[in-house]
Formats: sequence, structure tokens, C-alpha cells
Amino acid sequence: MKLSNEIAEKIQICYHCGEKCENSNVSINEKYFCCSGCKLVYELLDENDMCMYYNLDEKPGASQKEKGGAFKYSYLDDETIVNHVIDFTDGKQSSVTFFIPEMHCSSCVWLLENLYRINTSIVSSKVNFLRKELSLTYVEEEITLRQVVELLSSIGYEPQIQLDSIDKKVKDESYKDLYIKLGVAGFAFANIMLFSLPDYLAIQDPLQLEFVQFFGYLSFLLALPVLFYSSIDYFKSALNSFKQKMVNMDVPISMGILALFSRSTYEIIFLNTSGYMDSFTGLVFLLLLGKLFQKKTYESLSFDRDYKSFFPISVIRKKLETEEVIPIYNLNVGDRFLIKNNELIPADSVLIKGDALIDYSFVTGESQPVEKICGDMIYAGGKQAGGAIELDAVKEVSQSYLTQLWNNDTFTKKIESRMTTLSNRVSKYFTFIVLSIAFISAFYWISESWALAVNAFTAVLIIACPCALALSTPFTLGNTLRIFGRAKFYLKNISVIEALSKIETIVFDKTGTITQSQSAGVEYFDLNSTNENDNVLIKSLVRHSTHPLSKSIYNHLSDVSFEPIFEFKEEKGLGVSATISGRTIKIGSNKFISAINLNKNINQNTATFIQIDNQIKGYFVFKNKYRKGLKNIITTLKSKFDIFLLTGDNEGERENLKSIFESDNNLYFNQTPYAKLDFIKNIQDGGNNVLMVGDGLNDAGALKQSFVGISIAEDSNVFSPACDGILESGNFDLLPKLIQFSKSSMRIIVVSFIISFLYNIAGLAFAIQGTLSPLIAAILMPLSSISVVVFTTGATRLLARLQLQ
Repeated sequence: MKLSNEIAEKIQICYHCGEKCENSNVSINEKYFCCSGCKLVYELLDENDMCMYYNLDEKPGASQKEKGGAFKYSYLDDETIVNHVIDFTDGKQSSVTFFIPEMHCSSCVWLLENLYRINTSIVSSKVNFLRKELSLTYVEEEITLRQVVELLSSIGYEPQIQLDSIDKKVKDESYKDLYIKLGVAGFAFANIMLFSLPDYLAIQDPLQLEFVQFFGYLSFLLALPVLFYSSIDYFKSALNSFKQKMVNMDVPISMGILALFSRSTYEIIFLNTSGYMDSFTGLVFLLLLGKLFQKKTYESLSFDRDYKSFFPISVIRKKLETEEVIPIYNLNVGDRFLIKNNELIPADSVLIKGDALIDYSFVTGESQPVEKICGDMIYAGGKQAGGAIELDAVKEVSQSYLTQLWNNDTFTKKIESRMTTLSNRVSKYFTFIVLSIAFISAFYWISESWALAVNAFTAVLIIACPCALALSTPFTLGNTLRIFGRAKFYLKNISVIEALSKIETIVFDKTGTITQSQSAGVEYFDLNSTNENDNVLIKSLVRHSTHPLSKSIYNHLSDVSFEPIFEFKEEKGLGVSATISGRTIKIGSNKFISAINLNKNINQNTATFIQIDNQIKGYFVFKNKYRKGLKNIITTLKSKFDIFLLTGDNEGERENLKSIFESDNNLYFNQTPYAKLDFIKNIQDGGNNVLMVGDGLNDAGALKQSFVGISIAEDSNVFSPACDGILESGNFDLLPKLIQFSKSSMRIIVVSFIISFLYNIAGLAFAIQGTLSPLIAAILMPLSSISVVVFTTGATRLLARLQLQ
């Protein structure tokens, strides 16, 4: 004992990374380190009062022994490479996303999200643990990208930077380890099954003891790599959950694996039997196969979400003197495109023409617009706050980056998921219930047969698994998300589906939401000799606006040319103004242009006036064309929800809307964006969940305030991250069906829960009898998860065909 203690004292373990210390001289405060790099990291954390890092997990750091020299990251001094790596820069702050392979526990997450405490030049950092990604923003004037990477490397989290096909290489690395573990388990399973065949087939004449022992020991040797390599992730996850004083789903899985291996080892060594190593390796093989299936399915959902189910926003591409509206995924590098006021820039571009005033609040949170001049780089995610500008695309449109902007924390609502909470709660108690049943079964049978007791105990641990419960919610809602995408209804995330199923009140905007802006009838009334030059001014101004009425006027003047404009301004809900060829023009409501001495016969409630050089030239009257099937939509929804209409327009359409909504009690006109927001707040104060349906222009505040906000998209890239979903205008008539389908999806989850419970009850009923073969239990365990996935996927697809036709 004394000798072993002396040996233990000589073998020191690194306080930072847990590796063996070959040199005991590298120490500080009675803490030993394997190298000076690990010691440096500790000193850095200690200096910044961040040693709580070591309390969250034991030996959480990565070894610093084999780090590159001072010139390892010198390539990041090249501006061209920096521009390729970063996601965004406004000249003051830059944002970048790194893949961090060394990220593995809660301590890593805590440290990486507290980088600002180590270096104040890092503004913020956020971790996506499942993808092992770190997104951070830093101040360019205070720290360079190279210094950021060197800082991460110095604390043991070296980013994996691949300048070509980053996503593909990261994906390949993530699958490589799983494929190898699956291959090892499959190889062992197949060969041990061959070793077991003689024993299984020797029904009348038992196999000689020497052969039984020989094949048993061979099976044991083949099973060792499966235990210590293929199944190691389950053990690590279970241990980490215990360290965090939690119990996750890998705990009962690990117990089942250990129970089966231990029992087989005992029978091979002490009872001279072939054991159940075929069942053990088969269990691990099927578990890994299920994990691969789950990973592939999630990847498929993610792919459909980020790339195929693109946001229904478009861009105006210029070719010579012509303009055409194209989906943004058809925008290629080198294409010139037009961005109007309040429109999102979908790709990194160079400014070619116009005065750019870019609002980067979606990216940085800073609401102060940034002025840009011709030749400046403008990054995706910016929003033009001035007149129309022309740009040349220098990078392809990144849908994943738009998704990142859309899911910005600033615009994300905290919606508690009842189903996710229920799943977590059930999984939490599931392990304790299974353990109790396993021990009770063992104690019951031990008086009759020790082998029967062990068989019952191990069978219960093997067959009972909460995986099916955990998979039902994400797979059901994930598949629903994909089905919605095919219906051109795009949601931020799966939690919106559950929120949509809980709504009680629906609030509609009018212009651009329940009306078709492109099909509106337009009639012009001349008051003061409007000429061709005046029409040029009018078209030039409305060309820079994304308001539905501006689009209608622009289309009405299709044969008129346009000129450059200056000092463009747009007041939401009122009108637009600018200076063109030295003349001042304003287009908007009576209130906007102060048209006070007009002919009393003019219905000022329905007119949009034109004022040039303080002279009212005339006015446009619009005949609203409501969306297809609007009356049927409202009638269907009124039977289940409280319906309101809030519009900034005047009361000129009251009678028409009254016939559609079958009442004028819930129709509110002349509503400012602030009034809409306050109206929804008042409804929510009464305890109702509100769905706001708007066009994303003047409704950003109301969309964000509502329980669920849906923006109706025409052919414009007026992109509002304040909404929770985007519905393409052509499928507006599907709105009642989409809401109903969200409710059906929640019912599918409940049914899948019931199926999972029934499966476990039936399986446990056989397992506690001690007669269930371990191999059968090993097959049934992952089969339950696969059956739930097949049920949820099949049920959602079937209901989609029935309900969304």
C-alpha cells in the first residue's frame, strides 16, 4: 500500500486537461500541469477571476502540448482571407462563426460565452453546442481576427478554419467517428454471431466444452473494442449527466449495455458458456444505427429548412436597361440588383449607384444607419433606409445566414413548450422507474433461480428506453415544418407550430395583407394640368418605395421613364417625399401633404395626393382587390377565433369590409403602428394568445408583440425578423388549414407518447418474467424509437394530404 501511494504521488494529473504530468516542476498553487501551455491558460483564467470554469466539470480543458508557433495564424493577416472567413463587418465591429472541435461540456460553453471577461474587445459570444459552433462579435480597432483565433487557441479551443467547403469538411469529420464506431460494432456483431452458430445449431448433440470455451473467449475479445470504443459516448454522456446532478436518457442505455456485457463475461469465464456477446454487440450496433438514422433525418430536416425552403423574398435584377423580379436564390455573383427603401440586402455586395444608408440593426443591434459611398462593401443583412440603390453581388446568397438573422435573440420570443417540458419531465423520472422495476423483478425471481433473476434484471434495463419519448416531439414538429415549407409557409422554428396551435384571437392588417397590391385598380384624377414630366417625377419617387400603393402607382405608369432622386424620405403610414431634378415632390395622404383647400367633392378618405413644388397636381384612387376566398377564410376563422381588423387606411372601405367580416364592431381604421401594438397588448392583458397577420412593413412592432406573428409576402424582399413566419401571398387561402394542421401535429405527439408508453409496458411485461431473450430485447430497444419516427412522419404526411388539399 505504501509503495502504491508513492507511485501515485509521483504520477501527477494535469489540473487543466487531465493528462499525465511528465514534469512535476510545472505547477502553481499546488496545482500541477502537463505543460506550460496548460499552466498559462490556468493563470489567464485565474487573473480574470474565471476559475469557476474548473468547478463546472473535472479536468475540462484541452491539452496545450502540441500547439503551433507564433506564425501558425499569420495567414489571417491577409485581408482577402479575413473577408472570406468573417460573416459581417460594418467597419467597427465584425461577426464570425467558428467550428470548435474541442467543445465537449458545460464548462466549455460557460468559458466560451464569457470571453468578454478575458478580452473586453470581444463584444459578445454565443455557443451552439450541438453544432459545436461559436459565434462572436469583436471590435476591429481593438483586436484583429488573428488575435481572436490566437486567444481561442491559447485557452484550448482552437477553431477549425477551412477556407474551402467549410461546412462539408466539418460534416465529414462529424460522421467519420460515428461510421468507424458503427463499423467496429458491426464487424464484432457479425463474427460473434458466426462463433455462436455451432452452439445454437447443436440441438441434439451439445458442442464440446473446449469449443464452447474457445468461441466464448474469442467473442469476449471481439466485444472489448465495442465496449471501450463503440459504446464509449453513451458512458461519457451518462457520467456527465451525473456530474451535473441530472439523469439523461443515456443513463438507462449505459446500464443496459453494462448489464448485458457483465452477465455475458460472467457466464463465459465462470460458467463455461458462450454468453450473450452476440446480443451485446448487436445492441450497440443497433443503437449506433439508430443514432445515424436520427442524425441523417435531422440533417434532412435542416437541409430542407435552410436551403430548399428558402424565404419567399425576391430581388429586382437589372440587365442593361430592363428590370426583372427574381427569387433571391437565382441571384448570382456578378449580378446587378436593385434595393429599395426598407428592403433587406440578401448577399454581400458592392455599392454601384445611389446614396446608401444601411441599417445593420438585424446584425449588430445598433439602430444608427451607416452611410456608404460607391465602391463600398455592403454585407448581407443590412437594410436600406434611404432611396433605391444598385449593387453588384460579390457572394452568393447565404440562406443559412438569413436564418441566423431571422433567429436573432433580439427578435426571438420565449415560448415555453408544453410538449418539450412534458418529454423532459417524463425522461427524468423514467430512469428511476425502470431501475425500480428491474430490482423488484430481480428480487422476486432470485429465490427461484439466480439466472432467472439476472435475466429479468438485464432484460428490463435493455428493453426500457425513453428515446422514443424524446424523439416524438422534434420529429413530428420537424416534419410539420417541412410540410409547411412545401406549402410556402416558412416558420422560424418548431416552437412556433406549438404556439400557433394555442392562438385564440387573430388580428389582420389590411393593405398588402388581405388586399392584392399588384392587382389593385388605379385611377388618376388631374387637378392642375399634370404633364409627362410630372409623371416622370411620380414614377421616380414611387420606384424607391416598397409600400403596396407605391407599387400600384409604379405599375400604373409602366410606360413612363424615371430619373435619379435625392433626399428620399418615407414616413410610415403617411407618404414619401424626395427631390428630383431640383423639384420637390410628395405623395401621400391628405394629412401628409396638408391638402386643406381642395374641392369638397373629393373624397379625401380614399385619395392619395400628388404635390409637386407645393402645388397639388392631382390624386390617385385605388379600388382594392381582396385576396381570393377572403370571405370564406374569415367565415371559417370566426367560428373558432375572435377576429379583428387593424389598418392605417381611412374608412373608405368600411362598407366593403363590413360585408366580408359580417360586422363592423371589430374593424379599426386610421391605426398607427404604435396603436396596433397597444391594441394587441390590451388583448394579451386579458389572457388571450394573439396571432397577428401583417405585411411586415408598418406592422413590425405588432408582429413582435403578438404571441405569433405572420408576415404575408408578395414579390418584395421586405424582410421582417420580428415575425415568426412568412406566408407567400398566393397561399393566403390556406391560412385556416395551416392553423388547423398545427393543432393536428400536437395531437400526433400525444398519440406517439401513448404508443411509446404502451410499447414499454408490453415489453416490460415480458422482461420481468425473465424469459425474454437478451437478443430480442436488444432488437426491440432501438426498434421502438424507429417505430415512433415512422409513425410521426407517416401520420403528419397523411394528415397533410387530407387537410392541406
